[in-house]
Amino acid sequence: MKPYLDRGAFYLTCGALLSILFSIAVSQILLALALAALLFSSDRIRLPPIKLPLALFVAGTVASLLASGHIQEGMPQIRKFYVFFILLVAYSTFRKISEIRAVVLLWAGIATLSAARSFFQFWRIYQQSQEQHINFYDFYVGSRITGFVSHWMTFGGEEMIVLLLLAAYLFFSRYARWKTAGWLCAVILACSLVLGFTRSIFLLGFPLGLLYLLWFWKKWLVVVVPAVVLIGFFLGPRALRERINSVFEAHGEVDSNRHRAILRETGVVIIRAHPWLGIGPEQVKYQFDRWVPASALPLPVGYYGHLHNIYLQYAAERGVPTLVIFLWMIVKILWDFARALRGKLLDPEARFVLHGAIAAILAILAEGFAENNLGDSEVLTMFLAVVAFGYLAKEDAGAAPILNSSQP
Repeated sequence: MKPYLDRGAFYLTCGALLSILFSIAVSQILLALALAALLFSSDRIRLPPIKLPLALFVAGTVASLLASGHIQEGMPQIRKFYVFFILLVAYSTFRKISEIRAVVLLWAGIATLSAARSFFQFWRIYQQSQEQHINFYDFYVGSRITGFVSHWMTFGGEEMIVLLLLAAYLFFSRYARWKTAGWLCAVILACSLVLGFTRSIFLLGFPLGLLYLLWFWKKWLVVVVPAVVLIGFFLGPRALRERINSVFEAHGEVDSNRHRAILRETGVVIIRAHPWLGIGPEQVKYQFDRWVPASALPLPVGYYGHLHNIYLQYAAERGVPTLVIFLWMIVKILWDFARALRGKLLDPEARFVLHGAIAAILAILAEGFAENNLGDSEVLTMFLAVVAFGYLAKEDAGAAPILNSSQP
């Protein structure tokens, strides 16, 4: 019975990871089943060596909740810690680089199907704008492509992570069996990523992750790619040029840069007033009107339920110490992965996993300056899986690795 439970926990974990690309409900049900199977299996329950910062981050969040006086309203952030079990089940059940590679390739396949669906969504939205005689840009920015998920930010965040991991496989893996299909998937995903019009992803997060990968693959491409992008900018459709220009010159109320400036200003006001424990989880959403400067009124069009910046969000909600703990955890993760890459890896395949993990984390961190991305359960699930995969690959650089890629 034990061997079946062992493999059952692994396959349920894989199911939770793969289904996150199309259903958060299915993913979380499978995560619960994977955790139950793991508890009854012979696998050793393990967490990556970030236990202390992770525990302190959770403790800081709970302390902020208790001090806020709004425990019921803040409970969604406590329940969200359930997602962190993906870190435990992935790190405890995966055993081979080939298993990680299989998940990356399956992620790429599912994400490509989602991207293909997004092309039809894009065409339908374009037709609707023409039928209603509305400027396409104004019509599209408020109702963008979503693939298999419910929101374009989630869709873009998932695509960004998958595309960077896929690129790491294409650049660094010696396992060539699926590379032709992988390049095709990469092109489709890249097109969909750009058509998503999410500036924090296709102008900030993804480029940083890609430049990191190119630097360690073929350094000369770091110079070539920006030139290609510049040519594409001038030759691309007008709506895309408008979207890029909106970073510097807002397209009216549709994508007001003033909206983001007000969010930043309000976040700073909250942090100055409550630097130690913040105003409590979820309280930015409920108390925003109380803290927004009077000079910012009337508010421009935009969503004010969070600060669209993961760093300001954590500091405002949970306090500066909790933000510092989060940054300490991230720095430790990146340092551990980079140190493993500098060492003599027993398995060259581990390099693709480590490079992909670093690229994805850097992209998430960069995007986080313009979006509360880790507040999204789908993106958080994939981020935690990437961390687990990176630490599993790091073990392959040790004296007694548990991983090996000899099997396809």
